[in-house]
Amino acid sequence: MPELSIIIPTHKRADILKQCLDHLASQTIADKIEVIVIHDGQDDKTNTLMAKPTWQIPIYYESIPKSQQGVARNVGVQKAQSSTCLFIGDDILLSPRACELHMKAHKKSSTPIAVIGDIDWDPSVGITKAMTWLMDSGWQFGFKKIEQFKNDFIPESMQHLFSYTSNISVPTEVALRTPFREDVTLYGWEDMEWGMRLRKNGVRLFFEPLAKGLHHHKIDLPASLKRMEIIGTSAVVIGNLIEEFDRVPNGWKRIGYEILSRFPTMAGKHRKAFLKGIRKA
Repeated sequence: MPELSIIIPTHKRADILKQCLDHLASQTIADKIEVIVIHDGQDDKTNTLMAKPTWQIPIYYESIPKSQQGVARNVGVQKAQSSTCLFIGDDILLSPRACELHMKAHKKSSTPIAVIGDIDWDPSVGITKAMTWLMDSGWQFGFKKIEQFKNDFIPESMQHLFSYTSNISVPTEVALRTPFREDVTLYGWEDMEWGMRLRKNGVRLFFEPLAKGLHHHKIDLPASLKRMEIIGTSAVVIGNLIEEFDRVPNGWKRIGYEILSRFPTMAGKHRKAFLKGIRKA
């Protein structure tokens, strides 16, 4: 019986998925893990890759009708045989000890917890100015904002802001009773909404910085602004579903956003795109 089930939703990215699986096969506890890959939709290239696996780790693969990542993750959890699930993206390349360190953090806790591992850009893709700004500012991953909580619990009041499903683990029973929403199809905020429910259920978030993953995804400024526009639209959609969701600026905060969006800075350009997405909703 495996100790850790690694759940990977994917969609037509066979090449990077292969690299992701290569890194999982090199884990220090590779003999104690299982990998569950759920393809969101149909893709011949991914099917071919998974039809003849070369990795010396157990891998379960299934394609589901096109839906979204939350549905794929929920399907993966239903297939998990271990007591702990680790959610990662198909473009996350885990460091060799990442799985081991996730498990150590869980074993040390007397109550169910979530464990978040660090994430940084994969330098092999070529780091753009937009990527540097996204990481430094926290607009993509805000790990610089929680450096003081390394090897500790992130305060409950802010833990939902860092529940990134690119590198986060929870007990399987927690994943089963706290499934991802399946009524939101747009990208963005599903992690935070899930994190809000984890917090409501009393699940604390522990930051293990050495359980690191590299994000193998190159983003230039136009792509980043397009992403921000989508996030603006999805913020309105989720805000309409969840009363306590507060990511859509209103009142004086909205006025401040409007003013700052006029500046030709990275932050200004991203605020402008975010507001554009809000208006589209």
